[in-house]
Amino acid sequence: MSEPSAPSSREAELGAFLRAHRERLTPADVGLPPGRRRRTPGLRREEVAQLAGLSATWVTWLEQGRPVSMSARALTSLAQALRLSRAEHGYLFALAGRPAPRDDAEPAVPPALLASVHAIAGPAYLLDRQWNALAWNAAAADLFVGWLDPGSTERNLMRAMFLSPTLQALVEDWPHRAARLVAEFRVHSLRHAEDPPTRALVEGLRAESAAFRAAWASQDVEERQGGRRGFHHPTRGLLAFEQITMVPPAAPGLMLGMLLPTAG
Repeated sequence: MSEPSAPSSREAELGAFLRAHRERLTPADVGLPPGRRRRTPGLRREEVAQLAGLSATWVTWLEQGRPVSMSARALTSLAQALRLSRAEHGYLFALAGRPAPRDDAEPAVPPALLASVHAIAGPAYLLDRQWNALAWNAAAADLFVGWLDPGSTERNLMRAMFLSPTLQALVEDWPHRAARLVAEFRVHSLRHAEDPPTRALVEGLRAESAAFRAAWASQDVEERQGGRRGFHHPTRGLLAFEQITMVPPAAPGLMLGMLLPTAG
């Protein structure tokens, strides 16, 4: 490995991050005997290397800000050795210039997040990775006929948007909104595109809906954004809302949608 004349800012930050987290741990934290008296706080570099199954030289060079190329597996082992949280794990990968590790487990839904849906005055709903509705409030059930109302059985937003005539009649400018929804779903589901539930959803809609098939084939991508949303409600007439979409930090695989009434 070549040694640089001066480390880059990111390499220096990576070294400082690793050193700070190493110094926070005690041997007891990781199941090691206390050993001889320590002149500095925390674990020794050799102990971190042992726990991670890495070279002590690599750990030293990383802390010194040298450009050591690390595989995703090695970074994960280092994160586990340092007992990093999920956020810290992702930050380590970002500092190392690596994509964040993929989490195949379905994220748990924090109870406070579920409760927040019902605490919102306007229509609100919580979606999972495949955009199945996990929770929604009474205002959302009243607004989204053909999807969240008591008489509907299809709780997947994508399937309802393309297969429910009632929801299609509700949504103002349905052709544009439906195509936009597909472009947004393509971005949101990218990390889990090969998961069996996601593949089954896409393949099923391609088989059942010509409109979805055409929108999916267009390869359009859009970030999920807010903005005005209009609805032709069967009993309340034309309604307008400002949509806000959030990805909860505590459950990054989920998505919270809220609609705030507007003047029209």
